[in-house]
Amino acid sequence: MQLSLLAQAQPGGSQAMIYQIVMWVGIIGVFYFFMIRPQQKKQKEQKQLLENLKKGDSVVTIGGLHGKIYSVEATTVTLELDKGIKMTFEKSAIARTVTA
Repeated sequence: MQLSLLAQAQPGGSQAMIYQIVMWVGIIGVFYFFMIRPQQKKQKEQKQLLENLKKGDSVVTIGGLHGKIYSVEATTVTLELDKGIKMTFEKSAIARTVTA
């Protein structure tokens, strides 16, 4: 019975399976290099930016608020928006620094 099933199998079937596996590996590779890897790189740069914040840096929050860093704590940042106007934000709310 098993011998007759093997005899009915298409010739070159294993070669087609190899091509299918290579195709899936290629799709996963393209997905990694165009989607996952750039996102990991962006997250690493954002983490480095947040670790290097210091007093006097001009920053923009994720809400679009511009200000200068007045003080930096472990998880929060106090921004001076204008003379005497200070607001406290989570570090994760800082989107980018502004260079003059």
